[in-house]
Amino acid sequence: MSPRARWGARPVGIDNSPRQLETASRMQERFGIAFPLHLGNAEALPFPDSSFDLAIGEYGASIRCDPYQWIFEAASVLRPGGRLVFLVNGVLAMLCTSPEDTEDILVNACFRRPYFGKHRFEWPNDDSVEFHLGHGDMIRLVRANGFEIENLIELQSPVETGQATPLIAYIPDAWARQWPAEKILGARQRSG
Repeated sequence: MSPRARWGARPVGIDNSPRQLETASRMQERFGIAFPLHLGNAEALPFPDSSFDLAIGEYGASIRCDPYQWIFEAASVLRPGGRLVFLVNGVLAMLCTSPEDTEDILVNACFRRPYFGKHRFEWPNDDSVEFHLGHGDMIRLVRANGFEIENLIELQSPVETGQATPLIAYIPDAWARQWPAEKILGARQRSG
């Protein structure tokens, strides 16, 4: 049982990667918690409307799915007053990452991509795709899907070690001490 389940919560996990779900299952066993894990896509959620009070995205759908689809889906499965919280790369980090040269993918202090019109990012020599919007586009999208933004937190690396940030190998921590490498957005579904 998860700690939240003791308070009456019924957590559910979803991911489109069987490997991620296997990892989640191992973590459940390791920490003695259990809740359903679903293989699925955040762009087409397999849950009825108004099923949840809270939706959390930590990378995964937040960057691997088109925000114009997954935020709509999140709004659909949240009850009125429900909260959406998600973590993504910081806008500046994406603008300062090279779109072409895999030898020089590290973030630096120069803009390497345009700010306006950003949406779909493809990496060289890699078939993965990420989706990132500028602040204004993201705010308009979240509000258009019935949410009021409660918070936007731009994260700063806590300590300079001369290494990459703990979770983002291509962002040196010295860079992340000066500019936000990640951001968390929190929003609440409007009632009625």
